[in-house]
Amino acid sequence: MSADLSTALAVLALISALAAAVYAVVRLRARRGIATATQRATYEVLHTAGLAAEPLRSGLTAATAAKAARHLRVLVGAPGLALADDNGVLALDGRGGHHSHQLEAAAKKALASGRSTVLRQAELPCDRVDCEIRGAVVAPIRGATPVALVAVADDQPAPGLVQATLETARWAAAQLALAELDSSRERLARAEVRALRAQISPHFIYNALTAIASFVRTDPERARELILEFAEFTRYSFRAHGEFTTLAEELRSIDRYLTIERARFGERLQVRLQIAPEVLPVSLPFLCLQPLVENAVRHGLSRKPGLGMVSIQARDAGAECHITVEDDGVGMDPAALVAGVAEAGMAGVDDAGAHVGLSNVDERLRSVFGDKFGLVVETGIGAGTRVSIRVPKFHPGVHAGGAS
Repeated sequence: MSADLSTALAVLALISALAAAVYAVVRLRARRGIATATQRATYEVLHTAGLAAEPLRSGLTAATAAKAARHLRVLVGAPGLALADDNGVLALDGRGGHHSHQLEAAAKKALASGRSTVLRQAELPCDRVDCEIRGAVVAPIRGATPVALVAVADDQPAPGLVQATLETARWAAAQLALAELDSSRERLARAEVRALRAQISPHFIYNALTAIASFVRTDPERARELILEFAEFTRYSFRAHGEFTTLAEELRSIDRYLTIERARFGERLQVRLQIAPEVLPVSLPFLCLQPLVENAVRHGLSRKPGLGMVSIQARDAGAECHITVEDDGVGMDPAALVAGVAEAGMAGVDDAGAHVGLSNVDERLRSVFGDKFGLVVETGIGAGTRVSIRVPKFHPGVHAGGAS
């Protein structure tokens, strides 16, 4: 009897110990994990936001909008959610698809005004008996890409839904801004790599050395001057630091380049400069003009018989400096130019021609100053080429470093 009692007590003690161990493990996991309702709610929101951020950070397209919309709908807590731009609805998740035309019109109106709006049931008429849509909240997502977030409701939109939609739109705008920043950094990185490759054309180096060699016996002093000009030109082009330079420094390097080219072409190469003194201190990306001048000489005039003129103009335009590089050479087909620049802008394409030079400068200007400050190219077969640049006189973060 006593033996049975001892056995029973031992079993009870073992069960109690196991229960205590299980309880301790549960408590430990609860402490380490998400124990409270508030913590679980926070986790769900952050997790859903992370899922929505991934496609948004890739830039807004129909495909990424479709991936983001379902997670944004969960964040807002709406039965349906759409992302729409000026061209129509990019994506719609949940209910409300039969109201897409009305939602599209409301999105366009909100984008035009820049203000959010709440749509009542009367503004969303529907002939369907089973329609459950009773309202919608439209919030513009402010940024480089005009798009609106539209949350549909199965009841009169409550203040909570309105606030959730506005906050989600603000958060989405931040993600799209980061996507644009990532894209700008990538474009700048690609442009810088191509800039290093295209700083001095191998053709120019070969032709410059050939021209200098031709003067060694006939005019040694002229050869010496050209060697010094070539040395200063290469020193500037291969300088180790300074993302930006001044217009004065850039023009000084261009003058050296043209001096060497005139030694090669002789009187065939005519140069005209019109530079406003007040714009000489303006800062601009390093080596953004020299490729344009080289393009004018190499692709515009070298193929033209007789005299050729390269004109460089820089004028004061209020808050901006307007620069043009123009030649009266053979020109090019505008359609071929557009196709070539697009191809040169793709990663992995290495073209030593005019397209890379133009694409390189265009990307760097847009990366630094914004999309509206890209190149404007006017050309035609037999009509020469004119390249125009607008540069802000002052821009945050743009300061010319010392040339070495």
